[in-house]
Amino acid sequence: MGTQLEQTSARLNVQNIGGIDAADVEFGSGVTVLTGRNATNRTSFLQAVIAGLGGDSVTLKGDADRGEVELAVGGETYTRTVSRESGELRFDGAPYTDDSETAGLFAFLLEDNEARQAIVRQDDLREIIMKPVDTGEIQSEIRRLKREREELREELDRIDALRERLPELEERRDSLEERLSETEAALDERRSRLEGLDADVGETQEQKRELEAALDELQDTQAELNRVEQRIDTQRESLAASESERDSLEDELAELPEGSEGELSDLDSEIERLRSHKSSVEASITQLQKLLEFNRDMLEDGQPGLLDGLTDDGVGGTDGSLTDQLAADRTVCWTCGSEVRTEQIEEIVSEMEAFRREQVQERNSLSAEIDELVEQREAYRSTKRERKRVQRKLEEVETEIESRESTLATLETRREELGGAVEELESTVEELESEAQETVLELHKEANQLEFERDSLLEEIEAVTDDIASVEERIAEEADVEEQIGSLEQSLERQRTRIDRLERNAVEAFNGHMETLLDVLEYDNIERIWIERVQQQVREGRETTTRSRFDLQVIRTTADGAVYEDTVAHLSESERELTGLVFALAGYLVHDLHETMPFMILDSLEALDAERIASLVDYFADYASYLLVALLPEDAAALNSSYERVTEI
Repeated sequence: MGTQLEQTSARLNVQNIGGIDAADVEFGSGVTVLTGRNATNRTSFLQAVIAGLGGDSVTLKGDADRGEVELAVGGETYTRTVSRESGELRFDGAPYTDDSETAGLFAFLLEDNEARQAIVRQDDLREIIMKPVDTGEIQSEIRRLKREREELREELDRIDALRERLPELEERRDSLEERLSETEAALDERRSRLEGLDADVGETQEQKRELEAALDELQDTQAELNRVEQRIDTQRESLAASESERDSLEDELAELPEGSEGELSDLDSEIERLRSHKSSVEASITQLQKLLEFNRDMLEDGQPGLLDGLTDDGVGGTDGSLTDQLAADRTVCWTCGSEVRTEQIEEIVSEMEAFRREQVQERNSLSAEIDELVEQREAYRSTKRERKRVQRKLEEVETEIESRESTLATLETRREELGGAVEELESTVEELESEAQETVLELHKEANQLEFERDSLLEEIEAVTDDIASVEERIAEEADVEEQIGSLEQSLERQRTRIDRLERNAVEAFNGHMETLLDVLEYDNIERIWIERVQQQVREGRETTTRSRFDLQVIRTTADGAVYEDTVAHLSESERELTGLVFALAGYLVHDLHETMPFMILDSLEALDAERIASLVDYFADYASYLLVALLPEDAAALNSSYERVTEI
């Protein structure tokens, strides 16, 4: 039970809701009993509270086009307006909760509440408990977590590959450093020889300066040519990698089904059609249930009024022998007024029961089909998103390839220009040098090449050193990646077992509270009512999967102590009401509404006697900070006198 609001009073200001013109009522935490005769706005008051909390089980006053609710609780004020537009109600404002569906199912327990009526209509209990849970979102999250886990596992594989590559990189660095040492030694030797030759050459200073200028220009041009050739090699490698990535992306794109907007629209339409059909089937089930209950009650209770009006012609009369005969094996049909055998009506009722079971099976089948189509739609949307991602990446790679091809063409043009310039400079140097200087030119060429090799080796050593540092850094990340995988595994397990946990908790909550309340409310002829969670194999598209089913079981005890199995259809109105309320309480607890929705609303409890209502209210009061109950005066009299009463609204 939540504790934040336990000692806080609440105030409700309402206008034009239900039958209320205007009202301003303050009530405390705990149990508040709205007591009065029918047509005293008790239910309207509850509707107003529901509106302030965020629910839609609200009616607008017949002569008003707009109603307002203001609920002050816990130092906050929540507002809601209801207006009529084109015959439909529109809700605006800032209510207590945005999760009106869950609260509407398990906290706002008016007479037509779906969880309460589920027992009467013999609805799919598991479907109602799981209604607030977006199973499609859970499956989507599972797929996302799997993808993320797979990416991290691939990252571990890459780290393993890098770890295997590390010795090779270190060996390459050692080899490059050895080559660098040899190259620097050779360069020093060439420079020493050049200095000696320069000292021996007898030529004019002008000739020497001209030759040195030509040699310097040749050296610079040759160095730039070497750099351009290196960039060309790098660009070709990058271009090949980009082309390989493009091929991979094209293959990936080809494997993803294209689909079309029409297919998605068809899925949406089919889901909507099936949901509409399911609603129609559920309405049919509800009507059939009401007809069955009415006919069973008529068969069990008899019709003294009809028998008293029988005439002398066999359709009605007061002849004792005829009345005795009819009472024995005949009755008057309450739909057409003709005399029929009781067995005929019982046969019709049996046929109606069989038809209702068929409708329930059809509804369950529709639910499974809807779930399958929703999953197909999500898979389609996921594939569509993936196609867009791949297409976007492919466009980026295509742009990159075009850029690299353009850069490569520019570099190749530049290489041709520099090659021509080198040839011209070499020719110029040859003309300027004397026979003795031929050796100078050759030494300059060798020194220039050695300098380039030295610079290249230094760059390569730096690159390999960076690679080693990067690999070591990536290896150091291995523990973090493994930790992330472990966390994802836990998240996956939580998502996979989330539905199972909810189902188990709901069944345990219902069975525990039902057992306690049957004892507290002294239903002596019921041994036990419980939900049995059954696993069944169902078809979902082409696959067979396991899905739970909630079977409501009833065991009764005879006057002499014999125990026998009964059916839900044979529960009395009081027993059905109790079972429905306990089912709603189980939903309230399993969806943690006792922590997020401190209000619980109870109305239309007349099927229970006053003493049992009092015990039920005491029991429910332990689970909600605010329990609002609408009761007739004679029923309210049995409740604890300490509970707050509201008699005028």
